Amino acid sequence: MPTPGTTSAARPSASRSPWRSLRHRGMRWWSVANLVSNAGTWMQLTVQNLLVLQITGSAAATGLSMSVQAAPALFVSMLGGAAVDRWPRKLTVAVSQALLGAIAFTTALLVALDRIDMTSLLVLAGVTGVIATVDGPACALLGNDLVPVEDVPSAIGVGALVHSAGRLAGTGLAGVTVGFLGTGAAYAANGLSFLFVAAVVPFLRPAPGAVREAAAAGRAVPDRGVPDKAEMGIRQGLAFFVRRPRLVALAAVTGLSSVFGRNYGLTLAVLVTGPLAGGAGAFGTVSTVLAVGGILGAVLGARLRSPSVRTVGALAAAGGLLQVAAGLSPSLAVLLVLVLPMAVVESVSDTAGTAVLQTDPPAHMRGRVLGVWSSIGTVWGLGGPPALGLLMEWAGARGALVAGGLLIAGAIGAGLLRRGVALPTALKLPAKDGDVAGREALGTAA
Repeated sequence: MPTPGTTSAARPSASRSPWRSLRHRGMRWWSVANLVSNAGTWMQLTVQNLLVLQITGSAAATGLSMSVQAAPALFVSMLGGAAVDRWPRKLTVAVSQALLGAIAFTTALLVALDRIDMTSLLVLAGVTGVIATVDGPACALLGNDLVPVEDVPSAIGVGALVHSAGRLAGTGLAGVTVGFLGTGAAYAANGLSFLFVAAVVPFLRPAPGAVREAAAAGRAVPDRGVPDKAEMGIRQGLAFFVRRPRLVALAAVTGLSSVFGRNYGLTLAVLVTGPLAGGAGAFGTVSTVLAVGGILGAVLGARLRSPSVRTVGALAAAGGLLQVAAGLSPSLAVLLVLVLPMAVVESVSDTAGTAVLQTDPPAHMRGRVLGVWSSIGTVWGLGGPPALGLLMEWAGARGALVAGGLLIAGAIGAGLLRRGVALPTALKLPAKDGDVAGREALGTAA
């Protein structure tokens, strides 16, 4: 349904092109800014690991620096999400990007003066992680504010492609920059990339039919106006998430997939170098096919118009079955045939899930929902690999892939069947005065 104040003639609403979000000028500029920022970020991440190794000579210290930067996502994300809901969106993004740029320039200066040490690096990494708890959801929601709701999956898919392109460009440029200009230059380049984003943000305008949150200082909600400050706390965001069946179901589906699947860098590495008797080159080929599948999946996911939790669940279950087949692969050739659709399904599922996550909550609650999601995702990220490693120790690489895939497909299949049985009963609920229960049951089933 067109947004009030717009007409169906104002935009080609039937388009399913994966690039349809780019027909909006604001989204084009935002994509360029994100490409520059992602390239700078990956330059810094690549150089940071090398710098820690250079200072300490310890791989454990490198892992510690990464953990320190990621840790705030576990403890501060909900606070960051609440800040995103309270503060004007564009101003939040511009300030957070400028602060991240200042940290990058500070690091570059310390490196240039040869005053950098492990303590200062850890402090700067921790501060970066805290700012990222605000910057991450603010940037994601600002991008969605620039396009009509039906084009949000396209915006997310384009964002995934931009991230992949920025990663490739950034890691490649890091080596060239360090070789010719030194380590500090890579940090300085990242600082410039943040300032570029901050400079672009004030000129971004939402397209006709887009959620007007960005234009209305990040807080306007069309159907209920500006929420009271008492409704803008962390507790309200967490309570909303827990009471929203769609979001809980999405968290369960994604959690299962994250812990018992997806960690292909671990499971497929052991499978290729173990039972399939391949070497590092063979796993490199598998990794390349996974990357290509991820890009193809992002393009396909961008064609979605109204993804649902059911869509995400069906894709995750299909990915689980493909994982079972991969675990039973008799040869590397068969595995390579399966790896491509595995990566495609995972990428499409990610795009669909992100679209649900960022469009299902009311506008004034989205920052806190993303904050809750970030905290949950950090738990999965920290707990998934060790749990999967223990499963492989017990059942081997093949057994872990097969058992994990069956668990994912079986649990999601049972949930979908149960929802299918419960739906007719839910539809018979009497509609009262704006009865939300019936509408929520119907929406959840979708």
